[in-house]
Amino acid sequence: MRARMDTVGTVRRLVPPERLTSRVTALEDAFVIGHFGLPAPRPDRPVVVTGLVDRAVTVTPDDVRALPTHRVESVHECFGNPLAPGEWVRRAANLVWTGARLRDVLDLAGIGDGASSLWARGADHGEFGGASSPDYLKDLPLDAVLDRALVAHTCNGVRLPTERGGPLRLVVPGFFGTNSVKWLTELTLADHRPEHLFTTRLYVRPGPDGRSVPVRELDVTSVLTRVADGVVHGWAWSSVPVTRVAVTVDGAPVAVELDRARGRAWQGFRARVGAGGTVVARATDALGRTQPTSGARNAVHRLRV
Repeated sequence: MRARMDTVGTVRRLVPPERLTSRVTALEDAFVIGHFGLPAPRPDRPVVVTGLVDRAVTVTPDDVRALPTHRVESVHECFGNPLAPGEWVRRAANLVWTGARLRDVLDLAGIGDGASSLWARGADHGEFGGASSPDYLKDLPLDAVLDRALVAHTCNGVRLPTERGGPLRLVVPGFFGTNSVKWLTELTLADHRPEHLFTTRLYVRPGPDGRSVPVRELDVTSVLTRVADGVVHGWAWSSVPVTRVAVTVDGAPVAVELDRARGRAWQGFRARVGAGGTVVARATDALGRTQPTSGARNAVHRLRV
């Protein structure tokens, strides 16, 4: 595990896959990404709820903690998570978030007529990739996240540390981590998408019709973590449950045991690989999507045993 700041201010703490052995990832083994470095927000920094609401309100961390508490275990994955042979880094973890439902926070202001888009703004700012940004902004379809998302104040039972986005961050289970805005300062309801570095220029990819669409729902993915007593272990996940993981050793299929789905948490799998060889894992999800064999960010993971 290591931390560094590169030339565009990004702070990264990244871990090799063999550290990802627990169903719930220990915080010290979970990756950290900060596009502009780590800000130092006040522990009582409030969040303003504004836009198409009945009344603008300012919500403190204590206000959020006073709302009904919800606990969600889910995969947290950076869209930059590579699954290439030889890559030691895995920007993925499975964490337990605690906070208030987004709906309950927005109800403090009253959701106005015509609201269809949630704009979540974070305190971090600076230059990234040669572009300057006064803040970090993501927009999300309101109907898709209203009951799914949390305004989180706790992670793995610990008051949300600054490096995890504390005191408050948005958490959207089943969406890539770029949508789980850290150091939350503002929630705005609107009837359109905003133009911003992190909404329409970065974190986009081609849609079915070739037009750019924002990166949101997780891809189907699996990662091999360790081999013990001739058995290879790994994790598989997607935006929906994973229904099958195929494992081969030097091209020959072997039997796989796959854990049942638990909400939006990752699923463990195991396969006996005997004397070893080149092990390949390939996951398929409930939508029928299967990991590509190559040429994609979620291409199959290979491990030489």
